Amino acid sequence: MASARLRLLWPVLSFIRGPLGTGARVPPLLQHSYPHAVAPPPCFARHYATKKSKAKAKGQAAKVNISAALVEDLINLEEVQEDMMAVLATLKDDFSRNLGIRTSPGALDHILVNTKDGKFPLNQLGQVSMKSPQLIVVNMTSNPEATESATRALQGSSMKLNPEVEGTIIRVPIPKVTREHRENLAKLAKHFSNKAKESIRRVRSSALTGMKKTKEGISEDTIRLIEKQVQQMTDNCIADIDKQLAVKTKELLG
Repeated sequence: MASARLRLLWPVLSFIRGPLGTGARVPPLLQHSYPHAVAPPPCFARHYATKKSKAKAKGQAAKVNISAALVEDLINLEEVQEDMMAVLATLKDDFSRNLGIRTSPGALDHILVNTKDGKFPLNQLGQVSMKSPQLIVVNMTSNPEATESATRALQGSSMKLNPEVEGTIIRVPIPKVTREHRENLAKLAKHFSNKAKESIRRVRSSALTGMKKTKEGISEDTIRLIEKQVQQMTDNCIADIDKQLAVKTKELLG
């Protein structure tokens, strides 16, 4: 008899308990009939760190930010930063001077012209305008005496131009930019970038070598902190170089 009653109550008891781990609640109607029925506690899942997240956390080195004033007797961090910024400025100038696509008047702005009063950018001596996609005209009326020097500067530039002179007017035919030419410019951009990275690393090496020579008795902890700071500056500049190269390469290859 008891087993028969148990079989009759089994569906109700199963509904009250709910499936294991679901955290089912006892319906209000059944709570009145079965006040002592209790739903199982909720099941909490533990989340374990994945290999990817561990590797990411391991790869993130703690940043260092040393006050330049506190270590000025050991190393001039501001001067190191200025030297590295000068390298970045030189790279930007190299990109502008030597990697022009020759499709706008501004492509000739970087060309320097030797005059009796010194060196001046072409656009300061003459009026540069684009007559067509294949022709740039330089009007030297305001400085006619510099026409010959400007012509030589155009001929000697890395852009392989063949200017034609008519009085004080210099006509500059623009050769069609081929895919091969674009690829060569992209390779040159890579060369300039690698050269800049080498210069940045030389600045870092020189700074650290000078620090160790000028001051004896420096604690190992202090040396490590300064080395990390300088390396951090180096990494930031190299990242900037890579960014400039990516932008320039995309511009060159289209």
